[in-house]
Amino acid sequence: MPLALYTFGMFARPSADPVNDGFHALNDRVLLSVDQAEGMIARSGYASDPGPASWGPEVYPRFYEERGDGWSPATLSLWTDLEAMFAFTYSGLHAAALSRGREWFEKPAWPPLAIWWHRNAGYPTWADAVRRHEHLHDFGPTATAFTFKAPFHEQGAPVRLDKARIQALRSARAES
Repeated sequence: MPLALYTFGMFARPSADPVNDGFHALNDRVLLSVDQAEGMIARSGYASDPGPASWGPEVYPRFYEERGDGWSPATLSLWTDLEAMFAFTYSGLHAAALSRGREWFEKPAWPPLAIWWHRNAGYPTWADAVRRHEHLHDFGPTATAFTFKAPFHEQGAPVRLDKARIQALRSARAES
């Protein structure tokens, strides 16, 4: 059963502000690297951009504040397992971009990501992702939506990440 991952952030300043140039310069390279990542099944695109098709109308969680951009950085993807998702998220170019997040993003009063086991056929929609994300914010990590710090097995029980597998994935990625 695949795992879904939703991420959401809000720029501290409008998207076109020069302070966000570093984000925009890295964005396409990060998306290319995720498309090639071990364990990546697929990711949703955005209706307004070339690339993968959007998994339904794009919506944002209640934390979103319109600031004249009409959008906010968000991703939605499917993965084979937690360890591959974690290894990608916290290594390589994506980790370098994450380390610069304070330059671009508002400090969130919401979870930066939500993970869940996708049990339905097809892809999760943006609306599904927002519901899971808001559930995580309201109730904390549960089998409905969780984080890397408090993950759940597909059967609903808490589980630990396999650190040895994460390290092996990171090593393999560094060698390629």
